Amino acid sequence: MRRPLLLLLTLGLIGGAGAGAWYYWQQPAEVQAGPRPGGGPGRPGGPRGGGPGVPVTVAAAQRQDVPIMLDAIGTVQAYNTITVRAQVDGQLVEIAFQEGQMVKQGDVLARIDPRSYQAALDQAVAKKAQDEALLANARLDLQRYTTLARNEGVSRQQQDTQRAQVAQYEALVAADQAAIDSARTQLSFTTIRSPINGRVGLRLVDQGNLVRSGDATGIVTVSQMQPIAVTFTLPQQELGRVLEALERGAVPVQALRSASGGTPQIQGSPAPSGAHGPIMGELRTLDSAVDASTGTIKLKAVFANEDMRLWPGAFVNVRLRIDTVPDAVTVPLVAVQRGPDGAFAYVLKGDQTVEQRMLQLGVLTPAEAVVRRGVEAGEKVVTSGALRLSPGATVLATEEAAPENAPGPGQRRLRPRQAADASR
Repeated sequence: MRRPLLLLLTLGLIGGAGAGAWYYWQQPAEVQAGPRPGGGPGRPGGPRGGGPGVPVTVAAAQRQDVPIMLDAIGTVQAYNTITVRAQVDGQLVEIAFQEGQMVKQGDVLARIDPRSYQAALDQAVAKKAQDEALLANARLDLQRYTTLARNEGVSRQQQDTQRAQVAQYEALVAADQAAIDSARTQLSFTTIRSPINGRVGLRLVDQGNLVRSGDATGIVTVSQMQPIAVTFTLPQQELGRVLEALERGAVPVQALRSASGGTPQIQGSPAPSGAHGPIMGELRTLDSAVDASTGTIKLKAVFANEDMRLWPGAFVNVRLRIDTVPDAVTVPLVAVQRGPDGAFAYVLKGDQTVEQRMLQLGVLTPAEAVVRRGVEAGEKVVTSGALRLSPGATVLATEEAAPENAPGPGQRRLRPRQAADASR
């Protein structure tokens, strides 16, 4: 009888201990830790709470020049793309390039069998020599007839007939020269040269094949990649600001490749430095009309592409700088809050409390906001933890570390706690 009682007592003790442990772990960390100096175990809060304050991060307002940027997605295009085709018919006897080779204007790319065209040129040269001999003889006869006509040895009609024959042979010689020029041109077409500086692609026909001037595929494609172009679109509402920027002078453009994408590398080209940094270029022109179906305008920028980081067909993030706000006071965009009366921010005071300030905002960028009124340069504003604050609340402020690299297009500024979470 005693053993069942002992068993029930033991089970009761175990159950009570488990319930106490569960209740302990459900309490806030402050309750678990017990009272702290200067306050009780209640929730941290304002001055009346007696706690150490709300943990927040702060950043100082800065005075700086703020560039006004327009972001877009662009497509890289070769500045010039030419499909090299045969201009005469014949057998392809030589391929003088390697696929992917960088070539200069005038470099030999291929050769077509020239024998039939050389024979046609030789025939035209011989025909001209024959007609020149006939012309020389006709001129001598005209000279004789002219002498005899003075002494009335021949009639005027014979002299005029001989003069016409000289003119006829002169015309034949001129026609022969044109035939020679044509034959020489056809012969030159048997040596196919690069029309531009660029990079050759994959060959489209092999050596030994018969090629014709009407072939649509061609022999190879040459793409000019230095410089290279990037086309992108902007909403038609931005057309006015872009035109004003062009009137002021050159408009700089940044292109940023995706960090996950590789950088093409060709033999003999320098290794790229800063493979994922911005690539600087210049806006070249706008399209002549707005696309009525999308309400956008197409723009074209040009990049030197000296390190070959831009590749035709690739997608890039484009940032167009259309203006600059000089000497402006800026705060991180995450510090700006919205309320019934408009935008505001919590400003840290010297006694570790916060003050709610109404803001008059200017230009907003993806990372910063220009403040026209409400905050002065050097004052610290709350960038995280603002949802738990009220005017006059006591805070535990931590300085926000400045990011090593400014956020690019499509990126956002990470607060320290978010950055720590992302690194896990």
